[in-house]
Amino acid sequence: MNKILIIEDNEKNLKLFSVIIKFLGYATLTAMNGKEGVSIAKENAPDLILMDIQMPVMDGITALNMLKSDEKTKNIPVIALTSYAMAGDKEKFLGLGFSDYISKPIDKDGFIKAIENILKEK
Repeated sequence: MNKILIIEDNEKNLKLFSVIIKFLGYATLTAMNGKEGVSIAKENAPDLILMDIQMPVMDGITALNMLKSDEKTKNIPVIALTSYAMAGDKEKFLGLGFSDYISKPIDKDGFIKAIENILKEK
């Protein structure tokens, strides 16, 4: 069973994302900030990480850089979850090393499609 780590500081979003992912038949791991998420990723080697960009303690971009610089986690795909939805933002986040980009509030079908597309590639 694929494991998906959700790193999100908003509890309502975290719960919503977890429910959708569990409904799809995947196991979930959760973290409330980037620092905690990096630690959980190193310990559990998830198949995919969904990561908010704006978080306390450690933001998503800093956390992504830490994941990509570590041998244990550098090949784990990471999808950016963000309220940034301006023109050019998707390209910006992909250029930083994220595997995909999902804007919030999420479109449930697009959210599911993004997850399944990444897991198919693995």
